[in-house]
Amino acid sequence: MAPKVIKSEHDYELTLGRIEALMDSEPNTPEGDELELLTALVEIYEQERFPIGLPEPIEAIRFRMEQAGLQQQDLVPYVGSRSKVSEILSRKRPLSLRMIRALHRGLGIPAEVLLQEPGEGSPLNCRTLTAKNS
Repeated sequence: MAPKVIKSEHDYELTLGRIEALMDSEPNTPEGDELELLTALVEIYEQERFPIGLPEPIEAIRFRMEQAGLQQQDLVPYVGSRSKVSEILSRKRPLSLRMIRALHRGLGIPAEVLLQEPGEGSPLNCRTLTAKNS
């Protein structure tokens, strides 16, 4: 299979099949180079075809809490009080600009994630959050 730009679902499936056949290829060999190229082509196709948006702000906060082993009480310095933390995490209170700045600085959550309006983000996409902070 000659590597080419993936333009259709059929091309995508063929390329995935070829990648599977090349999975055990050694690096710096013709097969290893082909595997690397095909993988890059699939990544480009997937980014264009299946774009991943930003995570929803509250899910991003919860994800960061889980990553860092934080409890709700650990957010008090960023939010102001235990009751505010509870209200924010239950989506009963919006994030203020002060809170957004504090969460961004203190927990490293991208401001662009926290600034979204409720319901704008993707609830299952914390991969973006991880990638931006790796």
